Amino acid sequence: MKKGHQVTMKEIAKKLGVSVSTVSRALKDSPELHPDTKKRIVEMAKSMNYQYNLLAQSLRISKSKVLGVIVPELTSHFFSSNISGIQDTAYKRGYNIMICQSNENYDQEKANIKTLVSSQVDGLLISLSRETKNYDHLRELYDREIPFIMFDRVTEEIPVSKVTVDDAHGAYLAVHHLLEQGCRKIAYISGPEDLYISKKRKEGYLDALKEYGIPESESKVYITDLTTEMNRKVTLDMLEDKERPDAIFAMIDPLAIDILMVLKEKGVKIPEDIALAGFTNNPTSAVIEPSLTTVSQPGYEMGQIAANHLLDQLDDLVSDEPQSFVLHTTLIPRNSSKKIKTK
Repeated sequence: MKKGHQVTMKEIAKKLGVSVSTVSRALKDSPELHPDTKKRIVEMAKSMNYQYNLLAQSLRISKSKVLGVIVPELTSHFFSSNISGIQDTAYKRGYNIMICQSNENYDQEKANIKTLVSSQVDGLLISLSRETKNYDHLRELYDREIPFIMFDRVTEEIPVSKVTVDDAHGAYLAVHHLLEQGCRKIAYISGPEDLYISKKRKEGYLDALKEYGIPESESKVYITDLTTEMNRKVTLDMLEDKERPDAIFAMIDPLAIDILMVLKEKGVKIPEDIALAGFTNNPTSAVIEPSLTTVSQPGYEMGQIAANHLLDQLDDLVSDEPQSFVLHTTLIPRNSSKKIKTK
């Protein structure tokens, strides 16, 4: 153990094979626990030189009744839906929320966390920025035993509860649909490879190809940083490929819309020349021309579940042990991928 390391309740719980909430109750001398269990936990805490985190405890006792929320961008319809679900749930349970935007920037995300913790929020709900590849700031939160949950943009490296959609299955639905239309050279245009959703949606893309007997070696994956400039460049590069695709699956709808604009600009007919599908079901997707085939994900419900679970943890209604909530997705076929003839 590193010099100066402060032992946490999570480490004691792991040593004894019990939940963090059990350790917490034992150290508070709760009458609910069996005396032998309590004794075993207290002795282990002493042997590990555990020092009770008085700051964390004081924050739990004198609750601010405020939750901190960090999203990559406020203008996104999906993240706005998340926030609505969080806010409505928090309000019903007597809480307010403080909202911060990372602007898809790692340093801003760290600054947001620092600001919210300094404001003594009771817990945090975090969706990671596309730049976030280092998770030390989240490990620090975890080690300090500050309650937080991740949603949508998550990492599997930090053992906290997470709320996501079934990204792999949603991507599978979109690509399977394109295959059913007769498309065989389907490209996947992805966001940064380190993003959880990039990986999971690629997984679904490859699963659908495999089901149709198309090997991974014939897959076409293009990477963008999700800025409009890079989205355009990647699309133009794709159009210059000798093996031009006959369909594109875009990781998110805003990316799909950028792709659609480039295709139209270059005189590519959609879906006759290239079919197109996205993921998110942004309101714009239904009104552009042609309307965009997409995958709907329940953003409002995601916010509700994330907020409810965090509040249940704060109120000791559930264990602090990490849980994973995975919500279902739905394919919405539209004109950008209508039935085309197999060549």
